Parts: sequence; structure tokens; C-alpha cells
Amino acid sequence: RACDEAAEAIMGCGRARGVRRNTRDMFSKGFGNYGLPSMSTYLAPYKIGDYVDVVVNGAIHKGMPYRYYHGRTGKVWNITKSALGVMVNKKVRGRIISKRIHVRVEHVQASRCTEEFKRRVADNEKTKAEAKKLGKPIKTLKRLPKDPKPGYVVRVKKDETGAKFQPAVMCAVPYELLA
Repeated sequence: RACDEAAEAIMGCGRARGVRRNTRDMFSKGFGNYGLPSMSTYLAPYKIGDYVDVVVNGAIHKGMPYRYYHGRTGKVWNITKSALGVMVNKKVRGRIISKRIHVRVEHVQASRCTEEFKRRVADNEKTKAEAKKLGKPIKTLKRLPKDPKPGYVVRVKKDETGAKFQPAVMCAVPYELLA
């Protein structure tokens, strides 16, 4: 070891234990994206029950969540003057704990995780209304897995003599021990 324990106490060697350790790239902003957030960040409407993504803005130090929560999606459970209470799941050893944290609005974005679900619900309701109007039974509204690709026949071209070209077959190259 480069530092012994006496030098560690004086010089501060050893691993970092700070709250913002290992966040140099995580909290940095993209190229040409420096400075304070725009007004739309502060004017975004949030309601209790909305899903939000916790994305830390490195320019704002107040109300910054701990680095674990960066990039996590949670549900709004409380709204204060300048912050949101967000419920985020955290895996601790073998169990998942629901953590309640307060994060300033600068570090939060509206999540798009329910967009596809809401679109699917609207499509299903429209399909049900059409089937009811026409008096037909409702087709299956559940999502189905993709079907396998259809089969096809490989046609082989002929060369100028009239003989058929052999199709190339791809296979693994046998392993040879060179010793």
C-alpha cells in the first residue's frame, strides 16, 4: 500500500467516501448544454400519482438526490413549493424497498413509461366501441407475440454454361490446435 494508516489520517489517502463520489461523468451536462435550466423546467405540471424520471442536473446543487437515484423512475407521492416527493424502488440485498425521497423539480422529468400503455388502452376502447356499434363480437385485445418469419425457397441462378451455382452454406470453422 502507498499510504500507511498514519499518513492516511494526515494526507487523506484511501478511497473516496463522499456523497458525490464517482459522479464526474454521471452529473456532468452534455456538450453545449451548460448553464441553468429553462423556465419550462419550473413550469412543468406534476400531479400526485404521475410517473417521473429522476435525472440530476449538475448545475443545481440544492435538492440534488443521492447518485443511486439518478436515472430511476418513481411515482409522485407529495408536492411542495419547490420539490416533489418521489417513491422509488431500491434493491437492498434480497428485497426491494420503496424509498420516499424529496427532489427539487430541476432534477425531475415527466416519464414516458406509460405512453404505450395509455395508447393501447385508447385503441382497445375504440375497438370495443366499434364492435358494439356494429354488433360484432370483440376480437382479442391482448398483445400477441410476433409470429415466426414465413419460410421461402432459395432459387439458384445458372451460369453461362447452364450449370447451376451452388448456394454458399455458412457454418462454423472447425477449431484447429496449432502447437
